[in-house]
Amino acid sequence: MADAKIPYSLNSKKVAEATTNLLHERGVTMQEIAELVMVLQKKYYPNLTMEECVENVEAVLSKREVQNAVLTGIQLDMLAEEGKLLSPLQDMLANDEGLYGVDEILAFSIVNVYGSIGFTNYGYIDKLKPGVLERLNDKADGNIHTFLDDIVGAVAAAASSRIAHRKQEERELETTGTTEEDNNL
Repeated sequence: MADAKIPYSLNSKKVAEATTNLLHERGVTMQEIAELVMVLQKKYYPNLTMEECVENVEAVLSKREVQNAVLTGIQLDMLAEEGKLLSPLQDMLANDEGLYGVDEILAFSIVNVYGSIGFTNYGYIDKLKPGVLERLNDKADGNIHTFLDDIVGAVAAAASSRIAHRKQEERELETTGTTEEDNNL
């Protein structure tokens, strides 16, 4: 009797580790993403701590949809650095072509995980490009970060949205003892 084919099974822990490792290999730390979250949320939550920001970044990165986007985008950047994509895609990624919007579309899949407020956060941080985003957009080092800069901004935007939703829930519990979710039951 022939060996039965073992069905494909994804190891979630390996995917999560690969995501974190690729971000690290590409020079992006959780702290740097958390700093973007702080830029987005400090005005609204003056008592927000970096620990809360890091915690929310990690929570966003624990989502499978986010991991998929991170892995896909970073690997496309790496293939472009190695010159392994076909033209004209190779040229578009190598030059971060302004009319190429697939990098933003991939970022939207991350932003959307925590609702529409993420789109506003993402648009703001993408335009401002503070901190790590400025570094990732600097083409002087020869690295290609066409997808990575948008991914990092999207993770920060999603973490900011997560914070906003949680802080709203905390306020509702303090004032009424119930949350909007409780009222919808």
